[in-house]
Amino acid sequence: MEIVDLRSDTVTLPTESMRQAMAVAELGDDVFEEDPTVNALEKKAADIFGKEKALLVPSGTMANLVSVLTHCDRGTEVILGDKAHTYMYEAGGIAAFGGVQPRTLNNHDDGTIDLDEIKGAIRPDNVHFPKTQLIGLENSHNVCYGAPISKDYIDAVAKIANENGLPIHIDGARIFNAAVALGTTVKSLTENVDSVSFCMSKGLSCPVGSVICSSAQFIAKARRLRKGLGGGMRQAGIFAVSGLVALDEMVDRLKDDHANARRLAEGISEIEGLSVDLNHVKTNIVYAELTDDNKNLDEVVTAMGDRGVQFFAVGPARIRMVANRGVEGDGIEKAIKEFSSYFSSA
Repeated sequence: MEIVDLRSDTVTLPTESMRQAMAVAELGDDVFEEDPTVNALEKKAADIFGKEKALLVPSGTMANLVSVLTHCDRGTEVILGDKAHTYMYEAGGIAAFGGVQPRTLNNHDDGTIDLDEIKGAIRPDNVHFPKTQLIGLENSHNVCYGAPISKDYIDAVAKIANENGLPIHIDGARIFNAAVALGTTVKSLTENVDSVSFCMSKGLSCPVGSVICSSAQFIAKARRLRKGLGGGMRQAGIFAVSGLVALDEMVDRLKDDHANARRLAEGISEIEGLSVDLNHVKTNIVYAELTDDNKNLDEVVTAMGDRGVQFFAVGPARIRMVANRGVEGDGIEKAIKEFSSYFSSA
């Protein structure tokens, strides 16, 4: 049976050119900063984002944890959206391992936070309060329909941050998706932020890894924290080379994922029993609501899995589907067909 795997873009497999490059990658010891392939990836990433330096880490969760711990002291606070990946899906790491308190504010459906709420959440200098040390944003915003966050908004938050002597970190796990959707560059989007991380193993299709980009001073501290967290790697060029390939070959094709997500959303929107707000479909993520009271969502997920279409339930009546390189147009049409067949059955 053909499997249409829409659970996440993390299920993407490396391309053939990545596999070939991995077979012949020049290697060294990355903890000693002697892996030439890792060094090349970090330089390329820093240049693309317009930052001084970059650091390869094993995962997006570690990228955000290292970044927050580099910015923040123990007992301080980071302002985050209440739907931020760092707050919701990273095992409470910034609090558990860094002693950093998340100050969560409401995320709007477009992934933004009200600017006045950000201003109001910055703590005055008072011994009763944790000191605010960081503002965190996410782009594109996973839980908020995969929304791409505009440069104008990011710059407006940066202005608030600068006025209060605070840095900004962007969880840019899918920031290349955001840039493609907005018709701009990641360098432009992050021009006025202090640090940004991006994931290699989502839409870029690498097998593993994330990269943090920032100033030379920040990356030097982050490198030490990476080591302390167990993220120091040896011959990491074996997978870093896939990132070099991805940055050359995979960014522009993200528009295909966006187009497939749009087609999937349009097809599902015509099925009685499911509802999709097409205005929210901007990148590669589709959220749909179950509107058929006679069907149980867990049973829907199981039944569709039996039909070869995989996705996640993310609420009592909500599903998430993520277009990715492993699902071409035929797979999208199969998913629509199977949804239609299932919901039209008695």
